[in-house]
Amino acid sequence: MIGNRPRNRRREEKSWQWPEVDWRRTARIGAALAAVGLLGLLVTRALDEPIDQVTLEGRFQRVSPLELEQAVRKRVDGAGLVSVDLAALQRSVEALPWVDRATVARAWPRGLRIEVTEQVAAARWGADGLLNARGELFLTGARFLPPELPRLSGPVGSEGAVARRYLAIQGRLAEGGVRLTALRLDARGAWEIDLDNGVRIRLGRRDVDERFERFVAAALRLVMQRGAELAYVDMRYSNGFAAGWRNGTRMAALDEGDDAPEG
Repeated sequence: MIGNRPRNRRREEKSWQWPEVDWRRTARIGAALAAVGLLGLLVTRALDEPIDQVTLEGRFQRVSPLELEQAVRKRVDGAGLVSVDLAALQRSVEALPWVDRATVARAWPRGLRIEVTEQVAAARWGADGLLNARGELFLTGARFLPPELPRLSGPVGSEGAVARRYLAIQGRLAEGGVRLTALRLDARGAWEIDLDNGVRIRLGRRDVDERFERFVAAALRLVMQRGAELAYVDMRYSNGFAAGWRNGTRMAALDEGDDAPEG
């Protein structure tokens, strides 16, 4: 008996083929992109004229014109109107002493316009620093410190906190008829105020806002009436205050039991 022999069937393997590409269309797109890029390059080069005019705007009272000119020239020399780095130029101007903000813009066809806003000093800081109204230390090593500005001081990094407290209390004191000349925060966190009549206010470390309000309500009138005789007012008590006279005597206005300052 002869059986049926199995047939050897070759498996048909499908070979991988590259996808068909419309090379003409691809070439047209590439040529168009190259043309756009070339056109942009030509336009940029045509507009990138040398800068021959820089206009400075602002009220210059403290900013040194020479330093401002040097900062601008350093960034402008060799650059064209399109290629000049406006952000770098702005940073260079704002890094100058007494410059608060700077705005830099192109002025076609060959110019730049730079508007400068100067810092406004609100207070002295330490021995030779100046703070602006935002409590930022913008100048150290100042050769001239306006004597009419109050002097603030505190540990490194406390400039903002001291400035904020000054701004919060100086108006209240002015309404009461006295002017703050100094505000100090010591390393322990204790606050003191010097007034223009020579009286020192001790607020301590705790409940500073409440103690200041109590000073305004209970002791400010005494300071106004007898400031020439007072040396200090100590508000570091829970329900009252103590006053020291220039002749060395001491007066207390305290509730019973409040005979020691709380810090």
